[in-house]
Amino acid sequence: MEIYQALILGIIQGLTELLPISSSAHLQLIPWIFQWNIPESFDVALHAGTLLAIAIFFFKDWIQLIKGGYKKVVKKEDSTEGRMFWYIVIATIPAGILSLVLDKVTEILFDGRLELEMLVISISLIVMGIILYVVDKKAKSTVKLEEISLKQSVLIGISQAIAAAFPGVSRSGITMTVARGLGVAREPAARYSFLLSTPIVLAATLYKFKDFVFDLPFIVGVLASFIVGLLVIKFLLKYLQKGSFKIFAIYRVIFGIFLIAYIFLH
Repeated sequence: MEIYQALILGIIQGLTELLPISSSAHLQLIPWIFQWNIPESFDVALHAGTLLAIAIFFFKDWIQLIKGGYKKVVKKEDSTEGRMFWYIVIATIPAGILSLVLDKVTEILFDGRLELEMLVISISLIVMGIILYVVDKKAKSTVKLEEISLKQSVLIGISQAIAAAFPGVSRSGITMTVARGLGVAREPAARYSFLLSTPIVLAATLYKFKDFVFDLPFIVGVLASFIVGLLVIKFLLKYLQKGSFKIFAIYRVIFGIFLIAYIFLH
């Protein structure tokens, strides 16, 4: 694997994992078009870069959440942070189990048939783009981050599994869409999506850790996804304070149509 390939894919990961436009679609399309031979474990390694970006950006938030969760159990002290921490933990368990099951089903279904997988990705891009646009446009913004209930948290968490079953859906895309459908305001929806993704991405990274090859391309790719990821998080949270998800929905549909055209003309 070449250094320039790792750099390009790292930048793409940083951009597309955290925006609701599907990193899996982009990370599979580029090597497919240019016929790059990329190790499967490198995809997960790139997720480690964006995971680090989320962990550092929300470091103070996680410290408060963990402290609150500890105090709620040990000292029986109730707090918003403690409640949110355990909501995230509870939501992660079924989401993690379901993701593992559906991921295995997807592997069996595609079984190396890349064109079929790319077709599913393109359809997922378009369908999810339309759903994101409609839901975001019609949804009310009545729920703040600290007001998210256990039921809402579990529903948002479980929705992550759909991203495992249908590549191209996007983990951030589906969680933000479900959060908006439940009335969560745009910026809190994105913020909660990032917090909720942390445990599952961390588990996937640790699971694949033994397969990582710690060479220069690995370092370049992870570093690129980390730096770009930090910038994207900052941009998205600021943008969503006044902007909508419309631009991302339009991009998904256009990208999906392009991908279908490429598949049939290739």
